[in-house]
Amino acid sequence: MGDMPHLLLVDDERSIREPLAQYLTKQGFRVTQAADAESARTRLAAYAIDLVILDVMMPGEDGLSLCRHIAATSDTPVILLTAKAEETDRIVGLEMGADDYVVKPFSPRELATRVKVVLRRLTAGGARQHAPESGSYAFAGWVLKTGERALVDREGVSVPLSTGEYNLLLALVTRPRQVLTRDQLLDLTQGREAAAFDRAIDNQISRLRRKIEADAKLPEIIKTVWGGGYTLAAEVTRL
Repeated sequence: MGDMPHLLLVDDERSIREPLAQYLTKQGFRVTQAADAESARTRLAAYAIDLVILDVMMPGEDGLSLCRHIAATSDTPVILLTAKAEETDRIVGLEMGADDYVVKPFSPRELATRVKVVLRRLTAGGARQHAPESGSYAFAGWVLKTGERALVDREGVSVPLSTGEYNLLLALVTRPRQVLTRDQLLDLTQGREAAAFDRAIDNQISRLRRKIEADAKLPEIIKTVWGGGYTLAAEVTRL
């Protein structure tokens, strides 16, 4: 990744983009700017980008569509900038493969912190994720395929997972019937620096439940252990 992570900042509003680029440069990042999705695609093809900061609302192709493209074609993490604080927008963004989102108006400092956390999570998680966890895991009518990082149902229909959800589910299926505390899950999925984000584990668990449980309010697969953490309460078969 080099000493200076290379960020691509995509925002059509110059008054936001340029001061933000200056601030991030001062924070030790190399910043390339793009004013729309088309020029962002060109720059993604031309440079080795370490992380994309992407405004959701842009004329032409919007940020969510570009985010979907990036997630489908690369492992490059994406942080979305969204003006809407509604929960649905955030969830849609994370389901498109975004790694995090920041709601406008935000402070440049907050964004720089999020960027550092996501990058550190990747360097911490990189070695860990590609460790011996290969192959597929079948549980409760689902199959988690680690090669293509896909979750597939009985009919073979794939359910999209964000990077965070995938890492969390992988941690659970490789340790079935073990009680994993939030701290352990943070360690397994994203490294200790994310201690401040331990609600993120709960949020990701509830998103996973909405995707895999028959009734997310009465979970049968990922169970909460009172005072302890979470456990995958299903038989897991390695395929």
